[in-house]
Amino acid sequence: MTTIPTVDVHAHVLLPEVEALVAGLPGLAEARALDARRNGPAALAVNGPMVRERVPRMTDPRLRLAAMDAQGVDVQLVSPSPSHYHYWADEDTAEKVYRLANEATAAHCSAAPDRLRGLGLVPLQHPGRAVRALDHALEQGLAGVEISSHAPGRDLSDPDYEPFWSRARETGAVVFLHPFGCTLDERLDRWYLSNSVGQPVENAVALSHLIFSGVLDRHPGLKLIAAHGGGYLPTHIGRADHAWTTRSDAGAGCAHPPSSYLRRLYFDSLVHDPHVLRELVRVAGADRVLLGSDFPFDMGTEDPVGALRAARLPDTDFHAVRGGNASALLFTE
Repeated sequence: MTTIPTVDVHAHVLLPEVEALVAGLPGLAEARALDARRNGPAALAVNGPMVRERVPRMTDPRLRLAAMDAQGVDVQLVSPSPSHYHYWADEDTAEKVYRLANEATAAHCSAAPDRLRGLGLVPLQHPGRAVRALDHALEQGLAGVEISSHAPGRDLSDPDYEPFWSRARETGAVVFLHPFGCTLDERLDRWYLSNSVGQPVENAVALSHLIFSGVLDRHPGLKLIAAHGGGYLPTHIGRADHAWTTRSDAGAGCAHPPSSYLRRLYFDSLVHDPHVLRELVRVAGADRVLLGSDFPFDMGTEDPVGALRAARLPDTDFHAVRGGNASALLFTE
């Protein structure tokens, strides 16, 4: 089992080309103002220096590989920083954004194709372009795409996304669900609640939309990875099951108890608590949890393997999460 590569499925790349493309465009200032309100001034004061210190590791493949070596990580699945979503953009701009992001991510990963796999972007605000964006990502040699938990006015249960889910299933593309921004807005604008609470909330809401709406019934075999261990949903799935069992409105959209769908999804291991990680493995299955670090941000872990080891899983489960599951997902046709 020690020959299985260690694979980190939650690592980010920063794409200055994308930010240069959107600089000064109508809508950007408003989107940044919303992000500032959601985070609050104290968080923004910390975020600026934190990101600047990490830019080299997110842009220089040599520094990335050196950091991976130090962590004992053999392979990273690299996704664009969620700050590159730009779901405010009009259709023409959105097309330029996803094309440039896909191509730039592929170029970054080409520096070490045996160690770096990439994900592209999809303009969720324009569902009619989602399939085209996914196909473009795959044409660049990327493993799939990264999406947020929602777009303005749209949840992932929106029927307009059905062609996208169908195409992702048909191609075997990986879809990495990584929220950016929480619709609880200014209620979370202190103490970095925008991230520590907002991200798990958004993960739970997005996954609940996919489950309760029947998306996972209609598209079995979808390779969807939820960041941050799926947020609050896996540890509170009993409440969802109870609602599905006792209320006709809760049970109208999906065919099976919500907890059963956890074994159709994938989750990264980034939960920051060994007991929660053990519970995630219990409810989702050891074959559905993948190593994740959120490289190189401060809300991630510098030692993803050590964090996994702290959960004291059986050896077979440990090695499955360390890399066996991700290897099967990314490198098996």
